[in-house]
Amino acid sequence: MGSLNTTFREGFILVGFSDWPQLEVFLFVFIFIFYSLTLCGNTTIIALSQLDIRLQTPMYFFLCHLSFLDLCYTTSTVPQLLINLQGPDRTISYGGCVAQLFIVLALGSTESVLLVVMAFDRYAAICHPLHYMAIMYPHLCQALAVVSWLGGFINSLIQTGLMMALPLCGLHLNHFFCEMPVFLKLACEDTEGTEAKMFVARAIILIFPAALILLSYVHITKAVLKVKSMAAKRKAFGTCGSHLLVVSLFYGSAIYTYLQPIDSYSENGGKFVALFYTIVTPMLNPLIYTLRNKDVKGALKKLLGRGRY
Repeated sequence: MGSLNTTFREGFILVGFSDWPQLEVFLFVFIFIFYSLTLCGNTTIIALSQLDIRLQTPMYFFLCHLSFLDLCYTTSTVPQLLINLQGPDRTISYGGCVAQLFIVLALGSTESVLLVVMAFDRYAAICHPLHYMAIMYPHLCQALAVVSWLGGFINSLIQTGLMMALPLCGLHLNHFFCEMPVFLKLACEDTEGTEAKMFVARAIILIFPAALILLSYVHITKAVLKVKSMAAKRKAFGTCGSHLLVVSLFYGSAIYTYLQPIDSYSENGGKFVALFYTIVTPMLNPLIYTLRNKDVKGALKKLLGRGRY
């Protein structure tokens, strides 16, 4: 327990991208721009969904939750990274690191469950259009959102608790934020038992939701192929295609990071993959969901039009 006490006193040093000092200025500019776009895009979706009555539907209710999740997720890691890229001080307190680990895991787990809920919403809209509003009534939507958040935070609590029970050796985290695989690399003793329990928790929150989403889209595809109108088919595939793209980006990067054996996890490679899912994906989500969406474009034009008069 001595190593853990030392860590608690001194905190950790986030190595970040100090191995590539020539990249730090470029990364700072790149990350700052993407973070600004993420804040702007996701805040706009939340604001439009609240201000325009046409967007007060189950689909946009869940999209608001996704946008809020992305705002919280990026804000839990990116400001720290920007500070570290600017100066020599790369330390983070033990409490701050554990809090960041818990929050990142909680928000990521919540998004995993929320994407299943959004797939169910699309399934109900396309496979049962006449009963859609009866199925996705407001109380059910609220309950599904609460289940997503509770499930994510409970999963994070379990994994963080298991992680913190391990004695840690060393203060250097070869990452730009406190992430689970890098923490496991610091464990002083054999972690096979704990890692196996954590792997089960991660598999439940990643593999099971991904399988449910694929199953829902098998039924959606069958239903869309039966539709005779080509315009209706294009609209359905356009909406569902955007959701599937988000799902692929999220689960692809998450499975790469969290479901590979810790021995084969590359810390340097993991940093660049983490850049993708902490910065790029949250910035792309608003564009993917709204770029071809007439309702959102109409709401934005209406809002901007009001601003002129």
